[in-house]
Order: sequence, then structure tokens, then C-alpha cells
Amino acid sequence: MGLLDGKTALVTGGSRGLGEAIVRRFLREGACVAFTCRHLPEGLLDSLKQEGNGQVLAFESDATSFEAAHEVVRQVAEAFGRLDILVNNAGVARDALMLRTSEEMWDQVIDNNLKSAFNYTHAVTPIMARQRSGSIIFMGSSAGQHGNIGQSNYAASKGGLVGLAKSVAKELGGRGVRSNCLAPGFIDSQMLDVLSDKVRNYWLDYIPLHRWGTREEVAGAALFLASDLSSYVTGQVIDCCGGLTS
Repeated sequence: MGLLDGKTALVTGGSRGLGEAIVRRFLREGACVAFTCRHLPEGLLDSLKQEGNGQVLAFESDATSFEAAHEVVRQVAEAFGRLDILVNNAGVARDALMLRTSEEMWDQVIDNNLKSAFNYTHAVTPIMARQRSGSIIFMGSSAGQHGNIGQSNYAASKGGLVGLAKSVAKELGGRGVRSNCLAPGFIDSQMLDVLSDKVRNYWLDYIPLHRWGTREEVAGAALFLASDLSSYVTGQVIDCCGGLTS
């Protein structure tokens, strides 16, 4: 038996990186999983169908569109009959110092990281409220709690997710719906490729575990929040950062 047997999950931005890792882990744990992406990579859907026993659906959709988000949620609920888990993972980074951050860079990050989460949360709220159950996970970042040089737009968007997660937890708790923010630190991925050796060594020395996190470790934390293992956890920020924020 899997931890998510009988459950249906929707993961935004699920075609690569952390989103793909979460989709794969949820499928292995028995969930039926739908995910969104701007463009579906060739062969990905066939690969995902080999994971676990759950069904998988892909939607090419713009997460920043309120109308598109509601349509995706409608189709997922229609296809699977229910919706138990939402992972608001869609997001981008457009890093620059404040003086070099354009209005377009600011708007793009806020729309993709924060507005998209509002869009999908707004769409699933009536479904989960009627079910009187559900788990909403907002993919935050350690930068959203402590800020970071050159990431004012990114940190603001991720900090906004913390407030959103906590507010939704207070609003929907009486309906049995949980809402939490998962905040990864430095994860071994393409995002680290832009760092110089000096910067990489600095952070490796600063992180108490002295290593980068893995996508699978973040997916494991997401599984905890999605499953009944966390049935009494809501309104929290769960750091997955190797002690970076301690």
C-alpha cells in the first residue's frame, strides 16, 4: 500500500525539477496525479506512466491565468471524481540587484510564483471544502523567509506564499482542509550551475549538513504534507534546507 492510495493530486509546474520529482513520488505512493506545464517535454508522459499504479494526466496551461487555472481544476475533478492534494509549485526566477530589476522582471516573478498559487487555490477551495478534506502545499523557499541579495522579486513572491498558506489554513481549517508552505534551501539542480566555485564553497560550509539537498528529499517532504502522516499539521512553514535557516 502507498501513502496516497485513493487520493488525487494536482501539481503545477510538474514537468521538470522539483515538480517532476513530486509527481513521480506521488505516483509511486499510489496517487492519481495531474500536472501542469507550459510545454510538455516529449516522452515525459510515457515515462511517468511507468511510475506506480496511479493514473497521470498532463495539461499544457498558463498558471498565471485565472480562467485557465479554474478550467484545469474543473477537468481534473471531472476526470478523477475528487481532488485531495494541490501542490502550488509553478514558478520562475529572474535574479538581479534591486537597481537592475525591471518592472517586467518583477511582474513576471510575482505572477508566476504568487498569483498562480492564488489562481489554483481559489479554484480548488470549493471542491475541498465540500469534501471536508484536502491538503494544499505552497512551494516556498528559504529566500522567502530571510531574503537574499539579488532576489528581491523572488524573495517577495515566496514570502507572499507564507502569508497565503497561513491565511488559507485559518480560513479552511474548519472544513478539514490543511494548508502548509514547504521551503527548500539549496537543491542540487541547474540553479546551482550559475554559482561560482567561491560562492558554492561558502554556502556548503555555511549549511550545517555541508551538502546540497536533492529533489527526492524535497519530494519526500511534500509527501509528508500531502499524506495523512501530517493530518494535524496546518499553517506551518516546513524547511527542507539542511539547517540553512537554523
